[in-house]
Amino acid sequence: MKVKTESSKIIKPFYEDNIIPPSTRTYIPLSVFDKVTYEAQIAIIYAYRPPTPPNAAIQLGLQKALAIYREWAGRLGKDEHDNPVILLNDEGVRFVEASADSTLDKVMPFKPSASLLNLHPSLNNVVELVQVQVTRFTCGSLVVGFTAHHTVADGHSTSNFLVAWGQACRGLGINPLPLHDRTIFNPRNPPLIEYEHKGTEFMSKSVKKENSLNESTHHVTEDIVVHKVHFTVEFLAKLKAKASSMNNNNHNNNKPYSTFESLVAHLWRAITKARGLSGFETTHIRISVNGRMRLNPRVPNEYFGNLVLWAFPTSKVKDLLREPLPYATKLIHDAVAKVNNNYFKSFIDFANHKEEDLIPTADMSKHILCPNLEVDSWLRFPFYDLDFGTGCPYMFMPSYFPTEGMMFLLPSFIGDGSIDAFIPLFQDNLPTFKKICYSLDLLEN
Repeated sequence: MKVKTESSKIIKPFYEDNIIPPSTRTYIPLSVFDKVTYEAQIAIIYAYRPPTPPNAAIQLGLQKALAIYREWAGRLGKDEHDNPVILLNDEGVRFVEASADSTLDKVMPFKPSASLLNLHPSLNNVVELVQVQVTRFTCGSLVVGFTAHHTVADGHSTSNFLVAWGQACRGLGINPLPLHDRTIFNPRNPPLIEYEHKGTEFMSKSVKKENSLNESTHHVTEDIVVHKVHFTVEFLAKLKAKASSMNNNNHNNNKPYSTFESLVAHLWRAITKARGLSGFETTHIRISVNGRMRLNPRVPNEYFGNLVLWAFPTSKVKDLLREPLPYATKLIHDAVAKVNNNYFKSFIDFANHKEEDLIPTADMSKHILCPNLEVDSWLRFPFYDLDFGTGCPYMFMPSYFPTEGMMFLLPSFIGDGSIDAFIPLFQDNLPTFKKICYSLDLLEN
């Protein structure tokens, strides 16, 4: 697949007559949640069957949506006190028009490979906070590559923006409107730091330097393969039943574990076994927890920004593989449950009084997470609702992120409740993983 760039330009917000013109406010300060998240661009890819709307309609809708979500059209910068902020300067986003030399059917469904990088603008050395590439295929199909800076918004907020973009393209009013106030997370007086945040959300600069040196002695990224696994509804039901079957009498009055908890527990065990780790090593998973529904008072779903912390279920390798599936599932359930209102408020207090030497543990520059894992779940985001006027996407997926151990989970494009998992592994570990990833029993003695 050859992709040719036809044009590349900066587009700015379009303020319609019925939209309040920009306020005189020149910037938005970053919240403690913005400062602790990944400082990186994230790319996603949509595919649409014909008929598709013209590029001009997609562009105008984007400009209208940017008038409501001005942060995306701004730039990251500093205020007069050298604090990190989002500059509301309307400098705009990048809009690229491109064409491919093949039909969509020849390359769909996309397999995770470096060729996906041709379908969205580069993620390196980018000043724009959003970039869009619309690529036309010879059959009339359309692929939209979208990149966004994680410092500005988490997955929940980004998916709300994408839905709004579609509404604007269809001539609808944007609903719901975003809540832009990032100053609502105030520390308590006096602060009440009940949990250990150093080593969890934050680490010292010296620890990061040491970790970087250790990683350089491992495999190079060329050894990493992103493997896509499809889990059917039937398999997920069996997995959920097995995960909830035993050692579970005290769990929520016998309420079964969720599909997410069961699947992540299964993948944690399968990947750990495929990696061939020593039984005495410790392994953990980094799992995002949305604070909107956890904080009290509850933060509206319309809040635009980052509002995520992480759970870190942890186990010795020998226990993870020796114990049955409910053991790992309970570790995950309990770890996520602990990231509650008290935890979020403890973090807010800590982050406002932390030592200067501390930096976030969230790091997209890492290539190898072994012996650990990270799961990015997009199962609940309405990404499939991005309708530019001719229907919802045929398929949606992440771009190519060859970070060993960083999994993406998303609803399958089949639309029947099945799940696609994108699993980056070392090539040497892939045969074992393929052999056991659909087995409910192989891991157990």
